[in-house]
Amino acid sequence: MPKLDLASITPVCRTGYPAPFDRQMAGRWQQRIGAALGLDHLGATLVTLKPGGWSSQRHWHFGEDELVVMLSGEAVLVEDEGETVLGPGDICVWKAGIDNGHCLQNRSEADCAFLALGAGDDSGGSYSDIDMKWGPGGFTRKDGTPY
Repeated sequence: MPKLDLASITPVCRTGYPAPFDRQMAGRWQQRIGAALGLDHLGATLVTLKPGGWSSQRHWHFGEDELVVMLSGEAVLVEDEGETVLGPGDICVWKAGIDNGHCLQNRSEADCAFLALGAGDDSGGSYSDIDMKWGPGGFTRKDGTPY
């Protein structure tokens, strides 16, 4: 496999979240590395958060393990246990099926970047702080009614 030309993967700033849950992602830029390389079983995304940006709403996955490696800048990891400041070289992992919602927030004055990896059954998950979950049919309320 040749070296990845990261410049060939256009960064995108978008989310599928319904309003008003999409607002915090306005500062999130993603480069989907795994998809660009044709990977089928490993999700790999380079994420850059502008100041004020969030990685996602606080969430957890039913069947997908997740790993994040901080590359630059500073982010605040928000989980059930509280908040942790992350910097370059810090690594976080979340095992599939563990109901511990997490997200990263850039509360600094500079961009931060991290590599997010996921593997397993990406069949869905739930959001800890809002009435929303996701699955094969898209986003729904926790009682199953669609947005």
